[in-house]
Amino acid sequence: MSLAKAGAKKGAHSNVHTLADLPPGQRCIIDRLDLPEDVSRRLMELGFLPGTEVVTGRRTPGGGPRVFRVDGSEVALRKETAARLFIRRHPESDLVVLR
Repeated sequence: MSLAKAGAKKGAHSNVHTLADLPPGQRCIIDRLDLPEDVSRRLMELGFLPGTEVVTGRRTPGGGPRVFRVDGSEVALRKETAARLFIRRHPESDLVVLR
């Protein structure tokens, strides 16, 4: 069973969220990646590792890629990809301003 299916079985009241769910400026921690191995490996090379802090950034017009700040870099991800990166709330969860 895939990680996504396992998470879905927790029910509607679970705290399962993805990068795609967060508003701009919200900090979170990567929990797991539910993507094909080659895509996961590339994202991990870019800094999207479990346990790493990510800050959601700007959205492009028309629902295109969204910018995320991770490990000192800004990386744009498609919504479909961001929806497969599961997160947990940052312990000091607050909004931050990206400049």
